[in-house]
Amino acid sequence: MSTFLLEIVTPDHVAYSGEVDSLVVRGVEGELGILPNHIPLVTPLRVAPIAVTSGKKTTEIAVNGGFVEVRKDKVVVLAESAELPEEIDVERARAAKERAERRLAAGKQDEIDFRRAEMALQKAINRINVAGRK
Repeated sequence: MSTFLLEIVTPDHVAYSGEVDSLVVRGVEGELGILPNHIPLVTPLRVAPIAVTSGKKTTEIAVNGGFVEVRKDKVVVLAESAELPEEIDVERARAAKERAERRLAAGKQDEIDFRRAEMALQKAINRINVAGRK
């Protein structure tokens, strides 16, 4: 079976680099499965796990927004942040989730604060879910 090179890059580091069999990402238009020789495309990503399959092993990676660029033999994910399950501090993610929920419940916020709290909540839930499935 053929493979392709996957690189997940954040502003800080390369979170993942290796040959993979398939990849599933959640774009703004919905879920997208990528196999070798996929047509080229670029699409923005939602805050959601990315499922990477190599051999019989599937790994989920918590990706918090960004873009995916699919080329003939290479896929690059440019992410705001990306964490493998073993890198996630679950207690810190739970604390962030609770803070975001309190801010959302407090009401009396302007639109920007509300949106920031919503994004913080989505990111915390994403991290908790990925860490829980390892």
